[in-house]
Amino acid sequence: MDIFGVSHRKANALKDKMSRFSVKEAELEEHFIRSRGPGGQNVNKVSTGVYLKHVPSGVEVKVCSERSQALNRYAARKILVGRIETMIMGRLSEERKRIEKIRRQKRKRSKRAKEKMLNNKRIHSQKKGLRKKVEGFDV
Repeated sequence: MDIFGVSHRKANALKDKMSRFSVKEAELEEHFIRSRGPGGQNVNKVSTGVYLKHVPSGVEVKVCSERSQALNRYAARKILVGRIETMIMGRLSEERKRIEKIRRQKRKRSKRAKEKMLNNKRIHSQKKGLRKKVEGFDV
């Protein structure tokens, strides 16, 4: 376990990503806030929510998803770096890649692809038709 309550591998990956986009811990403004939602006494008494602001870029993140403050700190940094990456990289960012992938999946098939798919369906249907029982014939 590391400072954020996650494995060293995850923490090191986050630190690498932060250094790649020149986000330094000194540039982060961090406040702890009361969380909300399920969690009972822990949520009501302990400030487990995290508010994180990257001062040079002005990017702000508020995370209250976990019951643990350490995990919320990790998640906030991860989201913050992701947003900064989106700002810097723009079209090449992971978020943009994900959106583009969904768009490609939803677009209409070309005529050729559609004809090929329908032809395969027709062949499969004929195969299944040949498997039907013949009326009046007992074996």
